[in-house]
Amino acid sequence: MTKSSEIRVWDPFVRFFHWSLASAFFIAYFTEDDFLAVHSWAGYLIFSLLVIRLAWGFIGTRYARFSNFVYSPANITQFLKDTLRLRAKRYLGHNPAGGAMVILLIFSLLMTTSSGILLLGAEEQAGPVAHWFTQPVGFWGDALEGLHEFFANFTLLLVVVHVFGVLVESLIHKENLVSAMVTGFKHAKNNSIEEKL
Repeated sequence: MTKSSEIRVWDPFVRFFHWSLASAFFIAYFTEDDFLAVHSWAGYLIFSLLVIRLAWGFIGTRYARFSNFVYSPANITQFLKDTLRLRAKRYLGHNPAGGAMVILLIFSLLMTTSSGILLLGAEEQAGPVAHWFTQPVGFWGDALEGLHEFFANFTLLLVVVHVFGVLVESLIHKENLVSAMVTGFKHAKNNSIEEKL
């Protein structure tokens, strides 16, 4: 395919966000208590990336905007049924399931990082909210730790489902979605089922 048959779908910020977020998440996930400073800074980076991505979802480029990929539950369900039948439509941006995954990942990571910031303040008297915790927290510290670990593990599960979905979608439509998230370009047309431009 020639360059003229390709279209820029993912802008530089979306690509930077995607790969930086993935890297920071795995750094945070695998450092935990053993390297608390590294774990904390990776968490701060995740939180900062999420805040910027939320803003970019309203003011960013066409395919980065939430209005381009947030679909109704009925549309998401129908897309998943079509995918199981290998008849799902091709979307240049996020498909309905991919859009739902973006929202789930953002929510889960916000819960993970927020609970982590609170936990750092409660247990270590460190971080931006340390001044909130001048007394031993007891039950609340345990609750925060449980919440933080739950959402970290839930996020990991979402990442596994996301990667599986990318592979399935790449096979159905015979295109390399990982490469598209590196270069930013997708083929404007392919010979698969009707596309949403």
